[in-house]
Amino acid sequence: MYGSERRRHITEVLAASGRVTVADLASGLDVSAETIRRDLSLLETEGILERTHGGAVPAVPGGRVERTLAARRAENVTAKSAIARAALALLPAPGGSVLLDAGSTTACLAESLADPLGEGHGLSLITNSVPVADALHRAGATRLHLLGGAVRGLTGACVGAPVLRALDTIRVDVAFLGTNGLNVERGLTTQDPDEAAVKTAMCCAARRVVVLADSSKFGHEFLVSFADLDRVDVLVTDSPPTGALAAALRDRGIEVVLP
Repeated sequence: MYGSERRRHITEVLAASGRVTVADLASGLDVSAETIRRDLSLLETEGILERTHGGAVPAVPGGRVERTLAARRAENVTAKSAIARAALALLPAPGGSVLLDAGSTTACLAESLADPLGEGHGLSLITNSVPVADALHRAGATRLHLLGGAVRGLTGACVGAPVLRALDTIRVDVAFLGTNGLNVERGLTTQDPDEAAVKTAMCCAARRVVVLADSSKFGHEFLVSFADLDRVDVLVTDSPPTGALAAALRDRGIEVVLP
């Protein structure tokens, strides 16, 4: 098999499974591990995949440089809107309490809450996101709490000791969290340590943790892990997870909700 054919095969397997390993590819193609590593390195330079320990995952959309909230809101718009609508079914009963993380998909959820709020759900809504708080305020939320702290310019998220102290004193019914990456080994990951600390505290402050993540996040990992998969109760996404991730979610009893 020529190198171009090998690399085409690797790309097809990666697209189907969301992850490849050097050992499996070398065995399946009857070539050396070093040959596969060279193929993966070439595909990485072409922006098709990212090398991981012992294998590779699809390249992260937009790269690994942290982008603004506005830039992320412009990506996968249809999927994020569908995820937000599906998440509405997971709201607690009237009088319940909700934590909303900072992020592009949670911002979509805040906008989707306009109709439920208009129906008088009486939810206590708590967030560390200035954009999310603004959307909820404009939607008519009457029991809205913004966790104050230092505001990150890129994301509009409040972070730091005041936010962590406030989260340590509350217990909510449901927390809706976003994530930059979702994989089996490191669970939920993000790029900024301060935001990761807040996300971890939100997991601890909630009776039920719901992760909102479109399928482009599957298999990827970033600098800081803020929660193992064991901390997640529900994943709301736009496409069914496959392979090792699907097995890990099933083994942990994590409910997967699709639009």
